Amino acid sequence: MRAVAIASPGGPEALQVREVEDLPAPGEGEVLVAVAAAGVNRADTVQRQGRYPPPPGASPYPGLECSGTILALGANVPPRWAVGDQVCALLTGGGYAEKVVVPAGQLLPVPEGVSLADAAGLPEVACTVWSTVFMTSHLSPGESFLIHGGSSGIGTFAIQIAKHLGVKVFVTAGSEEKLAACKGLGADVCINYKTEDFVARVKEETNGKGVDVILDNIGGSYLQRNLNSLAVDGRLFIIGFMGGTTTEVNLQAMLARRLTIQAAGLRNRSLANKAQIVSEVEKNVWPAVASGKVKPVVYKTLPLSEAAEAHKLMESSSHIGKILLIP
Repeated sequence: MRAVAIASPGGPEALQVREVEDLPAPGEGEVLVAVAAAGVNRADTVQRQGRYPPPPGASPYPGLECSGTILALGANVPPRWAVGDQVCALLTGGGYAEKVVVPAGQLLPVPEGVSLADAAGLPEVACTVWSTVFMTSHLSPGESFLIHGGSSGIGTFAIQIAKHLGVKVFVTAGSEEKLAACKGLGADVCINYKTEDFVARVKEETNGKGVDVILDNIGGSYLQRNLNSLAVDGRLFIIGFMGGTTTEVNLQAMLARRLTIQAAGLRNRSLANKAQIVSEVEKNVWPAVASGKVKPVVYKTLPLSEAAEAHKLMESSSHIGKILLIP
């Protein structure tokens, strides 16, 4: 089969489409999927640079989500899945290929009204946002929510699901075009972080109280400002470190306002934990997608052979929504 290999850690040119050995038959509780499309995630670019190695036993090829058609079933796969089913899936790796083996607990049906290709852009964002903001930070109707990078794949999904659930949504983004896209998806308060102080704007819009939950992909350089933007009992959830992993911080606000800092990824979780998240996403998010309240936002679709271009685009941060690869 064809797959995108990382020749050696480095820039986008390190990605090479190769003819590689066919995958083994799916094992117990696994299915083999013919990939229709794969989502591109920032974590893939970090893996390409050699800073986010796949967990032991995972595919060496990048790709944390895909959509496609079931080709074969291993032993003891739940009876709901059959050969020929159209699915999308959360992966530990291996999405940038023509075929991938997936634990059955990480499969989702393609939601009604969503094309097979576009469905590839849903699993990672839906599982990330649901497991962090909702399952862990318990964002609730009537609360307020700040999303950094509102125009990213994660951001465009988070805006829609939060608005659907009755939350007031604040976003930061770096251009008027991106802010307009966020507004179009339902964001209530759109802040240009290049020209505005987001802490001041959050305080102004909340009568000095701050927001209840923040979803942050920046990390170190935003930590103090994030704490300063939270309301009493506020929760900060960190899912990325685009602004570094170290900083000096004054913790006084945490004690004074009973703040919580949380952080997590998806990839290194146990199979059982991932299956639980996927099940919660199907129960809580999929109906909103099927009813058209939450839509995949796809910026660009490229052939698998142009994976390097897809990574350049991702790293330029000029995109709005998801970038997909088609084998």
